[in-house]
Amino acid sequence: MGAPATATLPKPISLYQTNREQGRPARRVFVSYCLHRTNRSSTSRLDISLDAQKLVEEFDPKIPIEKALTPPSSWYTHPSFLALEFDRVFSRGWQAVGYTDQIKEPHDFFTGRLGSVQYVVCRDDNGKLHAFHNVCRHHASILASGFGKKSCFGWTYGLDGALLKATRTTRIEDFSVNEFGLIPVKVATWGPFVLLNLAKGIPVQNEPASDAVDNEWLGEASEILSTNRIDSSLDYICRREYTIKCNWKVFCDNYLDGGYHVPYAHKGLAHGLKLDSYSTTIFEKVSIQSCEGGKTESADDYARLGSKALYAFMYPNFMINRYGPWMDTNLVLPLGANKCQVVFDYFLDASLEDDKSFIERSLEDSERVQIEDIVLCEGVQKGLESPAYSSGRYAPTVEKAMHHFHCLLHEDLRNDF
Repeated sequence: MGAPATATLPKPISLYQTNREQGRPARRVFVSYCLHRTNRSSTSRLDISLDAQKLVEEFDPKIPIEKALTPPSSWYTHPSFLALEFDRVFSRGWQAVGYTDQIKEPHDFFTGRLGSVQYVVCRDDNGKLHAFHNVCRHHASILASGFGKKSCFGWTYGLDGALLKATRTTRIEDFSVNEFGLIPVKVATWGPFVLLNLAKGIPVQNEPASDAVDNEWLGEASEILSTNRIDSSLDYICRREYTIKCNWKVFCDNYLDGGYHVPYAHKGLAHGLKLDSYSTTIFEKVSIQSCEGGKTESADDYARLGSKALYAFMYPNFMINRYGPWMDTNLVLPLGANKCQVVFDYFLDASLEDDKSFIERSLEDSERVQIEDIVLCEGVQKGLESPAYSSGRYAPTVEKAMHHFHCLLHEDLRNDF
């Protein structure tokens, strides 16, 4: 998606920046000097208000889509509802957080945040993949930021999470460095994507087998995605990030409306698609929308969109778009009840990697669509905050994926385990 004046757009340098141009110096250790202060015990779980839990029941997933109301506006505006989502949606199951090129070599790492969870993903000296809470065990300093960078601090950790050195600890009683390593997070890969599972109480051992990740993350959709060229064969091109003034679910709803908004909000894109061919297939926690490419006046448009476009949504917040020689992904990160960040990563067929003119034109077209979508999403958020709106209705023939998304949310939000 893209943005009006209220959205934060990427720095206006070049529309095209390759991964190789970004550069990533290798680092062997994470080190931290923390401010000396009273150590606080971590809270065992979020303080979820009863009001937020009551709001969950204002949507009934058992009502058929033809008769169903959409979730109430409070799902998109109530601050404590987001806390409930972090606790029961984002802290369970696999979450896409990055791509394998970011941790391609030993010593590579990248960091991120989901709610209150700060994490770091890295490869150790032997190339083994790890993920940890990105928090020093001394006094909670953040250890690393970005990728290929590190802060210079004082407790030193290896890339396997072990505490290698702790300064000025000679008079600490009952202290063992073996007990103060970084807290691990379950990590896995599928195709070109890096996944984390932030659920508490699950064993963190070796990287899970790919078939286990297939079943848990994608279910029966795994084979379809694999056969539609969603794999590691494409070259990474660049990343764009947008800060949007809307609830994270508004962006997801917009994506899942079965092309309903395309002829109205994206007239340019609509010319390159046969919208009457739009179809939606629902799986366990995945929905796949597909559409045939249409005749375009420009050969460049056809070269970018190809003969068929596939839009896959992985619950709760990850999207894969495959069209022509391109694949882009959208990761939606909640920043507040009425603000989110959307991270776009672009991948391209290797045969076109050096065609900078084609890449720039394609990214300009994509940017135009994002700007149109952000205008739409921010307008929807304003409407959701109006006292004139409570709930809406579904368009049954096209918004099946959106209804499926809301039903999955309701299921997770009700389950307190």
